[in-house]
Amino acid sequence: MAKIKTNYSCTECGGVANKWAGQCPACGQWNTLVESVIETGGNRYSQSPKSLAQTAPVLRLSEIDAQEVPRFSTGIDEFDRVLGGGLVSGGVVLIGGDPGIGKSTLLLQALAGMAQRKRVLYVSGEESGAQIALRANRLALDASDLQLQAEIQLEKILATLIEYKPQVVVIDSIQTIYSDALSSAPGSVAQVRECAAQLTRAAKLSDVTIIMVGHVTKEGALAGPRVLEHIVDTVLYFEGDTHSSFRLVRAIKNRFGAVNELGVFAMTEKGLKGVSNPSALFLSQHDTPVAGACVMVTQEGTRPLLVEIQALVDTSHAPNAKRLSVGLEQNRLAMLLAVLHRHAGIAAFDQDVFINAVGGVKIAEPAADLAVLMAIHSSMRNRPLPRGLVVFGEVGLAGEIRPAPRGQERLREAAKLGFTVALIPKSNAPKHPIDGLTIVAVDRIDQALSKLRELDE
Repeated sequence: MAKIKTNYSCTECGGVANKWAGQCPACGQWNTLVESVIETGGNRYSQSPKSLAQTAPVLRLSEIDAQEVPRFSTGIDEFDRVLGGGLVSGGVVLIGGDPGIGKSTLLLQALAGMAQRKRVLYVSGEESGAQIALRANRLALDASDLQLQAEIQLEKILATLIEYKPQVVVIDSIQTIYSDALSSAPGSVAQVRECAAQLTRAAKLSDVTIIMVGHVTKEGALAGPRVLEHIVDTVLYFEGDTHSSFRLVRAIKNRFGAVNELGVFAMTEKGLKGVSNPSALFLSQHDTPVAGACVMVTQEGTRPLLVEIQALVDTSHAPNAKRLSVGLEQNRLAMLLAVLHRHAGIAAFDQDVFINAVGGVKIAEPAADLAVLMAIHSSMRNRPLPRGLVVFGEVGLAGEIRPAPRGQERLREAAKLGFTVALIPKSNAPKHPIDGLTIVAVDRIDQALSKLRELDE
């Protein structure tokens, strides 16, 4: 019997090595090389030439009739927001998240709603039909028109697509699907890449919308090579703690819409429900103002959100003071403390500093800098900030306060939720006053602190 030949494939970049190594020679990631069987034999595409797309003629870009891609709703407003307005015919969506966070629940709810007006198909590779039926009954869904197939073989799934001609298909999950053309096990790099490519080709040829569920690694990235994210049109990530009732769905890639959109859901007994006012989730409800709490306006895609930043500054009893940040970048916290010392004369080298963004939201934009410094200053003085104050702005190394994008939208959102004073960069000051909102515009950090003292008085 001939010996089976194997090589090692990287789960991050898909690179191939002849022998195992601790570090991938292609992308430099550690512990990502996985043994796989070398595929031999003839060209698998030569046996089914009809499955390949026909050669398209060469055209000038001006000769192509470019039309707006029509969308159709999933029936869930927050899901449509993340997708950029809805699903697109022929589009391929990849959605990933931790186990048990609600991926299958959300897609089952969406398919049950779309089944009343479109032909939909749910392909389950992880659960039996009875399990999905029990979940639909538990969620009180009207799934009488929902078609279900429990199958993991790619060729049978493609045959079902040709025979049934659905308009929307959910593949749950792509890591369980395997192709007979490959001898490697389901979930391997070769199988995941091949099955995703074949399903994407089928979606483009037949204008069927395919939503694939992807597993994630312990670091939170999608399992399998990164080429899986390059193949699909849209990549969505489920975020949130499984012990919390709130879930965040974020778009990190969307060929048909804006990226960094955020959908907020609450997990209830009847499944995932969209949250119409997510700012209420990220604001702590204090009976009286507390020291170290500052409200900022962050921008998630096209949606402004009000988030409370909390700071706790305490005397350090260790040689090296602690710097801990949850929901914000930790390296940026050290930089902001240096700016606070250099340009405002407030030292924290002997203080432990802890920063937290309420509600589990992750803030990546630098517009949170000013709010973080105001919260730190409030905690150091042990005096709460003025009631009704909202803050945003980027702080530079020279102590200047730089403008944040879409400042007018942030201010209008703050005024709508009842905030009365806004401490913002001078470049974001509105040309026309906003009803009920007093604007305090500053251009340096020391000026911001002096204005804050005036507001306290």
